[in-house]
Amino acid sequence: MADKEQPQQATHRAYSVIKREGQDDFWLNIGLAFPHRDGKGFNIILQAFPLDGKIVCREVADDEPEQQQSRSARSNDRLPRRGK
Repeated sequence: MADKEQPQQATHRAYSVIKREGQDDFWLNIGLAFPHRDGKGFNIILQAFPLDGKIVCREVADDEPEQQQSRSARSNDRLPRRGK
């Protein structure tokens, strides 16, 4: 069972990847993932749900600004395309 207290820092971001014809995929930030203390799972906090039911989780990059790491995920956050 998951711990009741989650770590202060999210380690992953949750995205919905929207395919667009003739353009790069659009990565929509929809939430954050916080690891369990035992390292065997995550609590995922979503601000929106993807229409296609697929959620992509990526590690929070070390080079992201501190403000962006600590800010809660909003459904209108826009981030650049990730590598394929």
